[in-house]
Amino acid sequence: MQPYISPTERDKLMRYFKQDEGDQFIGIRMGQLFALAKAFIAMPPAELDKLLQSPVHEVRAGALSIMDKQGRNNKTPESRRKELYDLYLKRHDRINNWDLVDLAAQFVIGRYLFDKPRAVLAKLAKSKNEWERRTAITATAYFIRQGEVEDTFRIAAMLAHDRHDLVQKAVGGWIREAGKSRHRQELLLFLDQYAATMPRTALRYAIEHLGEKERKHYMGLKEK
Repeated sequence: MQPYISPTERDKLMRYFKQDEGDQFIGIRMGQLFALAKAFIAMPPAELDKLLQSPVHEVRAGALSIMDKQGRNNKTPESRRKELYDLYLKRHDRINNWDLVDLAAQFVIGRYLFDKPRAVLAKLAKSKNEWERRTAITATAYFIRQGEVEDTFRIAAMLAHDRHDLVQKAVGGWIREAGKSRHRQELLLFLDQYAATMPRTALRYAIEHLGEKERKHYMGLKEK
């Protein structure tokens, strides 16, 4: 990684990410990091585990990018998907920022759970850890890709009043995506129930693709 390190990029990353997680940054551009991850796409979980234990944010992001690429690959065997799923949950304490969650939750957690019981998502949604709660809603993005939105709205209802802004953004963003096309009515029903009480950040994300009249209506409910 040494040739990619840039003090200027390090300063940018430290300004961009919240610094309350104790992360260390060394200054590698995400595009370079993802290209590097592609070169190591076959890395086994035992080695990924070592990377996830690093104090350096970019190292952990690289590990999660590899996990994501393996999760996306249709040739990845079920046994490896299970290993990646278990590793993600075991090391969730090292998946401690929004970008790290978003890198792998959909294809490592969501894809693995697609044909299995999904009770773990409710458990994560009830966690005191905001990143586990973000994982719960973000993992359902894979279900949305497959045309299923029920779990997205179910988890969103559990997180409808979450106090953390980065959980709020994920909730609003993913119900917005779930509410596209033929599932628009489910989004409107959710908003009818929660718009008046959910955080303004989540609401703004959720209504972003609605028409102006509908946006004003739901923001108006928030103001009453």
